Amino acid sequence: MVRLALSALLGAGLIAASLTPGVAQEKKEKPKRVAVDDPAKAKDDPDFAVQGEYEGTVSTNQTESKVGAQVVAKGDGKFDVKVFPDGLPGAGGDAAKARMLKAVRADDKVDVTDGKQSVGSIAGGAITLTGDVRGTLKRVERTSPTLGAKPPEGAVVLFAAEGDEKNWEGGKLLTLSDGKFLNYGIKSKQKFGAFKAHIEFRLPWMPNSSGQGRGNSGVYLQDRYELQVLDSFGLKGENNEAGGFYTLHKPSVNMCLPPLVWQTYDIDFTPAEFDADGKKTKNARATVLHNGVKIQDDVELKGPTGGGQKEGPTPGPFQFQNHGDPLAYRNVWVVEKK
Repeated sequence: MVRLALSALLGAGLIAASLTPGVAQEKKEKPKRVAVDDPAKAKDDPDFAVQGEYEGTVSTNQTESKVGAQVVAKGDGKFDVKVFPDGLPGAGGDAAKARMLKAVRADDKVDVTDGKQSVGSIAGGAITLTGDVRGTLKRVERTSPTLGAKPPEGAVVLFAAEGDEKNWEGGKLLTLSDGKFLNYGIKSKQKFGAFKAHIEFRLPWMPNSSGQGRGNSGVYLQDRYELQVLDSFGLKGENNEAGGFYTLHKPSVNMCLPPLVWQTYDIDFTPAEFDADGKKTKNARATVLHNGVKIQDDVELKGPTGGGQKEGPTPGPFQFQNHGDPLAYRNVWVVEKK
């Protein structure tokens, strides 16, 4: 079957190069940090043109199967290529059966390998697989179905246009080539109890960075519970990655899109409850949609996350965390619940 053949091809893994005893190894220089928040400054980077999402079909013995792939830039012309049976995450892709390939730029072509041999190439906005598994995957640009959602009547608009930065402590405008947006490292002046909120954010292009050093921020609910913001495109989807409640709950699906693509969080939050003596009687709960896909389903928040303020019966503000990486926020509005 094509699935078995594909798994065999993609599951081959990489062979680690061993060090030869007695031979001095050159010390590798740490790559220079790249942190770009403006699409106009990234468009001419050849690696930026290759990274992203791809969809298509592959075949063996005239049997076809749909696949999706996420190509993650790792700096200096190197890429991880994560291939999902049945499509991309949130669109039928099976993350549990995803397989990892590697790719490297050579002149004007990017060679894809299974660790032993070349199995295809990336050029002209397409991944072409050759050999036993054959097919073409074309580059796609997905957008959140809630992107640009308008605030309903009665909503508290925290940022929609120039001037709304005044709604935030430390609020400033970020003027980029494609507009004016809200900065980070800020707290809303208004405080909230139970609410539904819509937030749009854009991750920076940081190909030479990894892990918690790649597009790190966070949306704090009531300044107590951190919903992680991170460039975790192509990663596993852990509780310290995009869509995770930090240290508490990982997202059910990693819906992180590539860097410099606008993304959305739609959050339904119910605060913790306390009795007259100040004793907590119920934990806070939250449901989160990331780019229109439910990734947290009425999860219980047993306590504040790292850096969060102490729980209590009083409302709290939103905080957009500053973790040293350049992000942008926009279209932030809140509907208070009774």
